[in-house]
Formats: sequence, C-alpha cells, structure tokens
Amino acid sequence: MGRSLALLAAAFLCTAIAVAQRAPAAHASAAVRFGLTDDAWLEDGAGTLDDRAATLAALGVEVVRYTIRWNEVAPAQPADPADPSDPAYDWTTPDQVLNALHGHHLDVLVQLLDTPSWANGGEGPNVPPRTSAAFGAFATAVAHRYPWVRKWLVWNEPNQTRWLRPASPALYTTRLLNPAYAAIHRAIAGAEVAGGGTAPRAGPGGVSPVAWLRGLRAAGARLDAYAHNPYPLDPRHETPTSGGCGRCSTITMATIGRLVSLVDRSFPRARIWLTEYGYQSDPPDPLLGVPLATQARYEALADAVAYRTRRVDLLIHFLYRDEPQLGRFQSGLVTVGGVAKPALAAFELPLAELRRSGTTTLLWGQLRTPEAGTVALLERRTPRGWTILARKQTSGRGIVTWRVRLPRGSVVRLASGALGGAPLAIG
Repeated sequence: MGRSLALLAAAFLCTAIAVAQRAPAAHASAAVRFGLTDDAWLEDGAGTLDDRAATLAALGVEVVRYTIRWNEVAPAQPADPADPSDPAYDWTTPDQVLNALHGHHLDVLVQLLDTPSWANGGEGPNVPPRTSAAFGAFATAVAHRYPWVRKWLVWNEPNQTRWLRPASPALYTTRLLNPAYAAIHRAIAGAEVAGGGTAPRAGPGGVSPVAWLRGLRAAGARLDAYAHNPYPLDPRHETPTSGGCGRCSTITMATIGRLVSLVDRSFPRARIWLTEYGYQSDPPDPLLGVPLATQARYEALADAVAYRTRRVDLLIHFLYRDEPQLGRFQSGLVTVGGVAKPALAAFELPLAELRRSGTTTLLWGQLRTPEAGTVALLERRTPRGWTILARKQTSGRGIVTWRVRLPRGSVVRLASGALGGAPLAIG
C-alpha cells in the first residue's frame, strides 16, 4: 500500500465492526505460522546475506516471503521458457537469497510477480502476459529451479491497478493463477499455491477484495490458499480488533471474519494466508505512524487474532527494517539505522491482552525465538523493576495464556530466561 492511498483510505473508515465479523476463538487456527518479508533488506542490508538470514532465524521467523520478479530473471525471451537452464534466465539474486534462507532452515513463500515486456507486447510489468502459456512456462521453470519450496503466491495485490492492469479477476485467473497452479503442482509434489494476494481496498480503478474473491470463484480459480494483506485503512484509529468498517467492501484485520466467511462460501477447502501486514511507527512517520509502544502492542495483538482465527495458516510481517524514504513504509521492527523498536521484542515474544472482565484480564503470548525455551514468565513492572507475577509451561508451539487479576494501567511483559518482551499496559 502506498502513502497516498492510505490517506485516501481514511475516508472510508467506519467506527464499528459487526460482532458476526469477528472470527470465533472456538475454531482457532492453532497451527498458524508467523513470518516476515523484506526483500530490499535481504538483498542489500548491512552485513552479509548469511548474517541477515541468521538474524531472521534467531528472531523466530518461521516463514519468509520472497518475490521473484519475472521481468528481472527473464529480461529477454527464453528459447525454452519452461527450462530453468535456458541462457536467457538470470537466477543470480534469487539463488543467493533463497539458498541463504534454505541454509538456515527457514521456510519460504515465493511470490511470482511482474511481466517482462516481451510477454505483454511492450507494456509495463503490471500488465499480464498475452497468453496463459507464457506464465505457466515461467512457473514451471521456477518450480524446477527451487523444488524444495512448498509455498507459492501468484502476484501481489492484483485487485489494484498499480499491480495489475486491468484489475480483472477473470484475467488474473486465466492468465496468471490457474496456469501457475497447474505448473507448480506438476513440478512439486505437495506444493501449496495461493491466489488472491489482495489489498484491503480497491484503490483507484481497482476492485474491492470482496468482489475480487467472488470474481475468482466465478472465473473457476484454482488455489490451495486465499492470500490477503489485511492492513488497517486508518492506522490512527483502527486496531487489529476494532475500528474496521463493518458495512464496507474492504477487509482488514479488524474485519477478518468477513474474509473467513467469504472463503467458506467460495473455496471451502482453501486455507487463508495473511501475506503482508504491519503498522508504521511515529517516529519516523508523523502522518501515518502510531507511537512506538502502540506499534508493538498491535504487533502482538495481530498475532493473537491470527492464532485465534480459523483457516488462517500464515501471518507475515512487513518489514524488518524501515524503508529509507519517509514516503514509503516505516513498519520495520528496526529503524533505517538498525536500532531496535519495541516491535522487535513484540515479534520475538508477543504478549496481547485479549479481553478484560472486571479486574480479570485474559492474556495470550508466545515464546517464539529459539533462545526462549519453554518456560514462560509473566512479569510486572514495579518501582523496583520487573518482578515475576506468574510462571507457566508453554504448549508445543510456545503458546501460553493467563487469566490474571491486574489493576488497569499495570505494565506487564512476557519473558523467558534473559529475554524480555515489549512492555504491555493493561487497558
């Protein structure tokens, strides 16, 4: 999402969410995995590529989304486009990045994007190829190049014209999604191919995610998972659980129950992947950012929402490092200079307040970083520093919940050994 589009989106904000649109915890997707995407930092960040991959592994990142751009790996038309060894292909950069991630045992979600001009009659990368065979052959080549990759995503936010022109669910299905689905499944046993990849709103000339999903069904889309980027439309007023528009055709984290219902009806066997999400912080962005502590709070709360929402198997944070241009995204876990924000600790050891009844608060957390171990500590800030309020053995995935009596305004955090998560003020 761009800065200008986010400003326009504020006009569409509604003030309440229908209770029916909240995903019920009784059918939680407890297998959800948490990941991160930041191609620019992976390719050009400080230190070596191996260092950067090791950083993600140490954070407890489970899945890394990485984009392979068709127009960059195939600037000239291959003689045999289904053969990854065709001399027209240049796999140098994706080889380096994907091999580094694979070497650190990080699962990868590969996103395929951007048409080369030779495939669409000299148009820009957001225009689909003239034939379905062209993209199918490219998907075949990529799958044979990286047969160990099991998760695939076709395109990014195709419901917005800046990513796909025209933003047509039928054209997306026939020229991009279905050819890639068939090619990848032929090449890799057990592969999962996601379609959709939708933005939370249509944007100028685009299609709403609600209409897009229905359009995919009408076009006969083939997919194993429906992917969506549930960014808030007005980050100053919308949280991961409240403030979304219950009557609009948009879908954000706060209205994620709508996505679940639509997938239920349109693709009953499909899973849901939330493939890009985050809040920008202030500093450095005084216009669209939220305070650093709020960014950390929402980071953990979104994790809890994903964990408690059925069908959801992935939630991927965007970005690791803030982008250098202020007009772009400042949703990193660290600043441009590499200084950790509170959101970094919230990613490693998320702790969220789910609800409060009287003086009793329900907390959800996860020991995610490999260094954490399995014993979770709930610590409370006192004038003497952090003191242990409760201790608990986590479940198999490091998940822990507590019901505790705490005065409003108490500050707690999740900890394990020498590791401490981001402070959380009880509301």
